[in-house]
Amino acid sequence: MAPPASASAFLRALKAEGLDVVEVGDWAGHNRNSKGAWGPVHGVMIHHTVTKGSARTVDICRKGYSGLPGPLCHGVITKDGRVHLVGYGRANHAGLGDDDVLRAVIAEQGLPADNEANTDGNRHFYGFECENLGDGKDPWPAAQLEAIEKAAAAVCRLHDWNERSVIGHLEWQPGKIDPRGFTMASMRARIADRLGSGAAKDSQPLPPPRRPVVDLSQLVAAARTNPRASGQPVTYSGVRTVEAALVDEGLLSKRYSDGHFGTTTIAAYSAWQRRLGYRGKDADGIPGKTSLVKLGQRHGFDVRN
Repeated sequence: MAPPASASAFLRALKAEGLDVVEVGDWAGHNRNSKGAWGPVHGVMIHHTVTKGSARTVDICRKGYSGLPGPLCHGVITKDGRVHLVGYGRANHAGLGDDDVLRAVIAEQGLPADNEANTDGNRHFYGFECENLGDGKDPWPAAQLEAIEKAAAAVCRLHDWNERSVIGHLEWQPGKIDPRGFTMASMRARIADRLGSGAAKDSQPLPPPRRPVVDLSQLVAAARTNPRASGQPVTYSGVRTVEAALVDEGLLSKRYSDGHFGTTTIAAYSAWQRRLGYRGKDADGIPGKTSLVKLGQRHGFDVRN
């Protein structure tokens, strides 16, 4: 726990870590502080942008878009490894997340699974958006991965935190998948090495990311459990994995990505089946293995049973 560092101290810390920093406009005074508190700060959150092109990415993260005003982070890390500062203070990047996760970050302990969205993350986390399409195929250049490592380590040094104070958006808010394409466990290992040495280290390739596994039988059971009734979200993580994929496909509204395989999710899955060419009873919204495997191939998860 700490009060936020000054903008000038934040900038110095990034440069001291050896980063190429680009100051964008009035970044030090660009924030959402009028809408809520900024601080105490507890950690660093890493995101991917789902955008292509550095200039466009930086512009979106600085200005925001309809329904979500900027800044959308504090720094944008582009594929060339540069950190573009677009705001400082409260930023619209983290949203609501799990209070149990926040407690673990504060204690610098292992993270529990995120299953609630009840705590304001914009108040408590520094945020770095990283230029990537987030489709599991867009590459992460070595220079960009090293910049993520350095930026997170710089903020940790500033507040005397360790690597457990660095989390991904997917570890904070249910239904989120970012950053996709590397694991936060492997990134935290890199940050730990950097903080332990007190000096720059050569970047090492990250191991291949571990793909989520969706159990078809559990998913079907969730879909067939009183789907017309509203209620508590199903406590099977595979539901959220599939919902996130349907959101990415444009078939399910993000606000219905809540872990409950109810009528809205069934309708979205039916639309996915119809997109694959199924009709009638074959497009009833209850997942089948062939359609689920195809969804997993597009969105980075495996299927069993």
